Amino acid sequence: MTSASNALREIEELPDLGIVLSDGCRLSARVWRPVDAGDDPVPVILEYLPYRKRDGTTARDALTHPWFAKRGYACVRVDMRGNGDSEGLMEDEYALQEQDDAIEVIEWLAAQPWTNGNVGMMGISWGGFNSLQVAAREPEALKAIITLCSTVDRFADDIHYKGGCLLNENMGWGATMWSFSSRAPDPALRDDWREMWLDRLENEPFLPSLWLRHQRRDEYWRHGSVCEDYSKLKAKVLAVGGWGDSYKNAVPQLVENVEGAKGIIGPWIHKYPHFAVPEPRIGFLQEALRWWDQWLKGKDTGVEDDPDYRVYLMDSVRPATWYTERAGRWITEAEGATAHLPLQDWYLTDAGLAQSAGDCNRLVASPAHCGAAAGEYCAIWLGPEMPGDQRGDDALSVCFDSQPLAETTDIVGAAKITFTITSDKPQAQIAVRLCDLDADGASTRITYGVLNLSHRDGPAEPKALQPCVPTEITISLDHIAYRLPRGHRMRLSVSNAYWPLLWPSPEAGQLTISGGRMALPVRATANGDECAFPPPDAEKPWQIETLREATSTRRTEIDQVTGEVHLVIEDQMGKVRDLEHGLINGEIARERWTIHPDDPLSAKGFCHWTQEQERGDIVLRTETSCSMWSDATTFYLEAKLEAYENEKLIYERSVEDRIARDHL
Repeated sequence: MTSASNALREIEELPDLGIVLSDGCRLSARVWRPVDAGDDPVPVILEYLPYRKRDGTTARDALTHPWFAKRGYACVRVDMRGNGDSEGLMEDEYALQEQDDAIEVIEWLAAQPWTNGNVGMMGISWGGFNSLQVAAREPEALKAIITLCSTVDRFADDIHYKGGCLLNENMGWGATMWSFSSRAPDPALRDDWREMWLDRLENEPFLPSLWLRHQRRDEYWRHGSVCEDYSKLKAKVLAVGGWGDSYKNAVPQLVENVEGAKGIIGPWIHKYPHFAVPEPRIGFLQEALRWWDQWLKGKDTGVEDDPDYRVYLMDSVRPATWYTERAGRWITEAEGATAHLPLQDWYLTDAGLAQSAGDCNRLVASPAHCGAAAGEYCAIWLGPEMPGDQRGDDALSVCFDSQPLAETTDIVGAAKITFTITSDKPQAQIAVRLCDLDADGASTRITYGVLNLSHRDGPAEPKALQPCVPTEITISLDHIAYRLPRGHRMRLSVSNAYWPLLWPSPEAGQLTISGGRMALPVRATANGDECAFPPPDAEKPWQIETLREATSTRRTEIDQVTGEVHLVIEDQMGKVRDLEHGLINGEIARERWTIHPDDPLSAKGFCHWTQEQERGDIVLRTETSCSMWSDATTFYLEAKLEAYENEKLIYERSVEDRIARDHL
């Protein structure tokens, strides 16, 4: 029920409001605002992205921005420079130019007669990142942000590296951006759309090459990592995440380090919580409205009295590559996130995972294809992307199993494992999975962590291992909230390969574990929900005609002649016509990841994307592809971009690159 103070207002939509920057570059904004905002000015909610407001984020924009506008806000969805219907060229993600443009946009919006001068910034993923980064620049008009599925450390917790290991998502998402940025402006909005398009195609960077040139945490990654100085975050921060997403750690980090920050984590994948899966969804828009009303309108909505940390404690489940819902309950921490919670000590012994120390001498020698059940690094496309039954990977790993648990155990926080380890090679990696073992042996991954052992003393100055010399290392697993029931067992699985999540070390090697201890964060058992959210609400969905249905395929192929193992991913994203303005768009993504179990240097990745746009008798298409492989000293990359107008090839470009391995 809407209160009188939030009575719904009639709104208008501006599909292509121009914001001209100081260098003359015109950015295109889609705006929803009350029709009487000129007489009764309103605060602004800015979402600033490269993902195209006209045909990219349209589905989620339709559910979200008009809802806020009807409640007294101007929602402004801006295409970043070089994307969608905006002029200019984009050089990289989170570049200084991107932040400078955002600050100009904020200043411009704050000065408009239809705004009250207060601006909030909101976004998920890229928009969550730049909300934090722009807030750290302290623009005066930016009073509050809501950051979803983001990170505070670009090297530690994005799609490039994890624990100093190279994520294959570095090329996978780079291939996505190679495709996304190849699309033309909507010809209905720009007379010079073709000239703009050709300029983009000629200047579009192949980002995996850039990212792979920074294999340690250098100044490139420190830029835009707000953990460098949390004190710069003066705007009020609400951080939101999902346990099914790759970006789990930023929410507790922000709550612990930023004054007044609040955090919410549900069971969701990489989606906004009012339409995310797995369910339960929440009334995210209502929660966000409380945040905006408090900090942009000056109303007392009680958000300052909310618990600092509200998270969904998930029940034990059977392993599956997709869940539509997760049973559990909402728990709260009044102050802080998890740093104050007690730790249980578990020891790695020859007899398994025990609560007292014992002898340990275990050899880890995983074949290169270990990791097939890891799922996608970042589940986003609504296909079978979640980690499945871990028994196949467990068989290729060293496993430390506990006895059946005598009590139900609520794991809340980030487990930390300290190993004494010996490697027979100077370069090695380790992957650690904490699993939930059912009575029949089914193994569900609770959380995991990885470490490039050359980064054991820090990511800025890696150093090779001394072969055959015992070394103590510490690895943190991702944050989680998970209930292990009485009678189940815990399993700590350790491998020295995790393909296709991680690019492999250059040599097949062995690790010897001669001791170890896990510090497991355990919270007092929750008896039920400790907080509640309103049910999800939204505006009416995007009105489209479906021309081709969406489907997702993920399969493993084994070549019985060569012994190579292939992961094949095919995401047919569908094809639709916008029923309001008529633009047609469609896309198809294909990936193939190949490795031989006995040869880490056989690793190869290949990605191919198709983008389709149609406007009347104008039919546009881009085909983008890229591949990557390596030898012991060098990474090799190739990429190709083709653009078609009415099925005629009008532009093509190829890229070849080779980059030295740096302790990888």
